[in-house]
Amino acid sequence: MIEIEKEITNDDLIELKKAKKLLENPGLAAKITNYIGKPIESGLDSLPEKWKAKLSDVTVESLMKAANGAIFTMKDIPGTKSSNLKHKFAVALSGGVGGFFGLPALALELPVSTTIMLRSIADISREQGESISEIETKFACLEVFAFGGNNMTDDNMQSGYFTVRASLAKSVTEASKYIIEKGLTEKGAPVILKVFTKIAERFSIQITEKLAGQAIPLIGAAGGAAINTMFLNHFQDMAIGHFTVRKLERKYGSELIKEIYYKV
Repeated sequence: MIEIEKEITNDDLIELKKAKKLLENPGLAAKITNYIGKPIESGLDSLPEKWKAKLSDVTVESLMKAANGAIFTMKDIPGTKSSNLKHKFAVALSGGVGGFFGLPALALELPVSTTIMLRSIADISREQGESISEIETKFACLEVFAFGGNNMTDDNMQSGYFTVRASLAKSVTEASKYIIEKGLTEKGAPVILKVFTKIAERFSIQITEKLAGQAIPLIGAAGGAAINTMFLNHFQDMAIGHFTVRKLERKYGSELIKEIYYKV
């Protein structure tokens, strides 16, 4: 049984502050706007309505393919240093292809870039001492896609890190229990699909913002690669923050870390 510390050390407090700064900073839309020098809304206006209606299905499918292609095939070596640069190169390449072919390439590009990003997220989880063979860790990796930070439509009550975690907790617990008992043979089981759908609801916001940036005239392949790299950077930051918090929760207990998180 792990002994829970009652007082947080100064080093761990600094680490928690850094994690909060990553998790609660402005979201992807603001970062893209800073990069391209114009409001992201102009890109949103360029996205066709019929495409927006299909985004949810594409996002859920991409998450499920990524889960099967990334975290369920990784070696379980906790403490292994993450390969962030390798993943950035790969996701930039897929973004360049997506930027060149535009929106029609979404259904092909998104599963690839999501798989690369999830692999990177899982790498970060291992570096923070997580065991990727555990179902809880696999879902914790997927949860990162729901932590977009503040975006154009969120208020603090909807987008706060612990609020999003709480909204996913019951579905993740049910899905984890189902997989432990029955495995992944029935991939379409409603209890598993429910988790992917809930995560996709938030992840699709970030995807829309990414594609809105790529849809702005003159962005093209080079801009698509840069925005995809920014996209990966964003979720790598979310992963570092998330798994830092989880590491400290294992050491001090979730209630104490949550209490301090709101105060720092």
